[in-house]
Amino acid sequence: MPAHAHPHPAHRDPVNPLDRERAHLAASRAALATMRADVEALDITDVTATWVNAAVLQHQIDQRIKALADHAHTPLFFGRLDYLHAPGGEPADDDGANQRYYIGRRHVHDADGDPMVIDWRAPVSQPFYRASKNDPMDVALRRRFGYTGGELTAYEDEHLTDPAEEAVGFASKLLQAEIERPRVGPMRDIVATIQPEQDEIVRAGLGGTVCVQGAPGTGKTAVGLHRVAYLLYAHRERLARTGTLVIGPNRSFLRYIEQVLPALGELEVAHATVDDLVAQVNVRAEDSTAAARIKGDARMAQVLRRAVRSGVAMPTEACVVVRGSRRWRIPAYELEELVHELLARNIRYEAARAALPQRIAHAVLVRMEAAGEAPDDRVQDAVARSAAVRATVKAVWPQVDPAKLVLRLLSDPGFLAEQGEGLLSPDEQKEILWQKPARSVKSAPWSAADTVLIDEAADLVERTPSLGHVVLDEAQDLSPMQYRAVGRRCSTGSATVLGDLAQGTTPWATGSWPEALAHLGQRDARIEELTAGFRVPREVIAYASRLLPAIAPGLAPATSVREAPGSLEVRKAGHDDLEAAVLTACREALSREGSVGLIAADARVPALVDALAGADLAHLAPGMATSLPEPGEATSAEPRLALVPASLAKGLEYDYVVLDEPTAIVDAEPDERTGLRRLYVALTRAVSGLTILHAAPLPPALT
Repeated sequence: MPAHAHPHPAHRDPVNPLDRERAHLAASRAALATMRADVEALDITDVTATWVNAAVLQHQIDQRIKALADHAHTPLFFGRLDYLHAPGGEPADDDGANQRYYIGRRHVHDADGDPMVIDWRAPVSQPFYRASKNDPMDVALRRRFGYTGGELTAYEDEHLTDPAEEAVGFASKLLQAEIERPRVGPMRDIVATIQPEQDEIVRAGLGGTVCVQGAPGTGKTAVGLHRVAYLLYAHRERLARTGTLVIGPNRSFLRYIEQVLPALGELEVAHATVDDLVAQVNVRAEDSTAAARIKGDARMAQVLRRAVRSGVAMPTEACVVVRGSRRWRIPAYELEELVHELLARNIRYEAARAALPQRIAHAVLVRMEAAGEAPDDRVQDAVARSAAVRATVKAVWPQVDPAKLVLRLLSDPGFLAEQGEGLLSPDEQKEILWQKPARSVKSAPWSAADTVLIDEAADLVERTPSLGHVVLDEAQDLSPMQYRAVGRRCSTGSATVLGDLAQGTTPWATGSWPEALAHLGQRDARIEELTAGFRVPREVIAYASRLLPAIAPGLAPATSVREAPGSLEVRKAGHDDLEAAVLTACREALSREGSVGLIAADARVPALVDALAGADLAHLAPGMATSLPEPGEATSAEPRLALVPASLAKGLEYDYVVLDEPTAIVDAEPDERTGLRRLYVALTRAVSGLTILHAAPLPPALT
């Protein structure tokens, strides 16, 4: 413990600094309440021209009121910086007030507009995360605060310019206590514990895409969400126009993370899965592994491109436009030149189709001018809308319905063979063809991979609108075609890509980030690697890392700054006693504070549901993440035990994990490598303790 640390309220200096900090907290809360009351008191009765304007303004006011909520159990500020100099460069005054800043989740000012709490994203707050003994960044003192509930109970100081004091770094007791605080409910923000290497990613500019390779427990998901919060702070107007989106692997994961941004005051960020993005038809079927892999292959983009353009036909007849007593004839060879020109321009199918009548009309106007007439733009538009031109366009460049096109591709062997020639082998074509041709889009046996194909075709027809910034989490599991679907949503913006190659559990999981980023359309992205773990105890991550040579030979094992003796226990049980042993381990975990996750192979879940019910152990249904309680609401009413199928464990975390039958998790996957990756995910969900129960022999790497 450094000489200036004060981890307990009993350790006070003669001027009672803890009491002074509590007084500032109380004053800040009062100021926040005043800010909220001022917004609530706004009268917009006579300031809007229409009811639409009034509704929009009222919505903005309601959102502002919501953002100014003061949650009693959430610390309003978590740190303090005392600079050597005030912003203007002058030295500190006698009490240091002119260069003292309290760092918190949102900005708070007093009645005069002077800041009482500085937003963690503001430039003046950056040294709280970056300053060190080697580079103090003009900071004399960094103070961290400890809370119990909403009450300020402790503080800890680092004098960064005092050569006699040792560097604290991660040795900070309050920092470690915050990271190890028991987890009840969904994912929390890490705003008080962001480390320098994480902060560099969080504050990276909006102009470029960042890809984060992060081992379990390195905080990559939290870093990505805090990056969104930072970008919304630094580029609010731009992103308000273009939008932001967080993409996760499943709805359970999105429920788990959805409260992080609201806790930071950001309410206007959408959440979705990749399936949500491309949902244009009802999914009613499931592909074989081989079919899904082929449909997810990047070659399908070229097959679809051919299919979209396959309907374009070269003109065989002239287009004759009648204007008054004159007939204007555009011969077939000239029409063919126009079609070839539009095909060569590589523009969207529908944009080219809209341009073709104007090109034909222009050719007519050239003839009119040569004949001595003086047509204007209105004449050109009229010619473009004429029956003769419309008939020519319909015959040459027909409309394309993306869903109907994909339906034909998967139903018609001849059409697929024509479009897939040289791209897909006959066996691959046979694999993805439906056994029974579908008659309509509504009745077709669509799979999840088919919806991605429809989305690709739709983009080939008309450009998909782009957002300003997209966060893609658990990205290692996407197929190339899914990467393309996400990339379309940020084609003119940027992205934050988060993942871990060792946790890729789909048959089409990406092999390298450069390859994935190429499919995403972000080849110039900056790739960062997080290897220092803060969540998973050292003993647990070391045990799980035994699998790395088999599942991701190129990745270095993650390290952990947290040593927790006794955090890992492996128990062997008899086949008939396994469920009883699991129940015993769950009871032991529930006797401690915090959340408990019982992770098992999907096929084992029904038996465990019955076992938990028979033992009267309340638990959350499989796949359900807890919801954030309202301020002041007790969390004990909700079960602390969650039964988690292994297929849904990715991205989640629990204080204690009971892992049921590792071999069953491995055997449930189509191949051993994918199974071991699924097991690696399950092994790394624990924050404080992991208990492994097995009756079957463990995988050789873990024995």
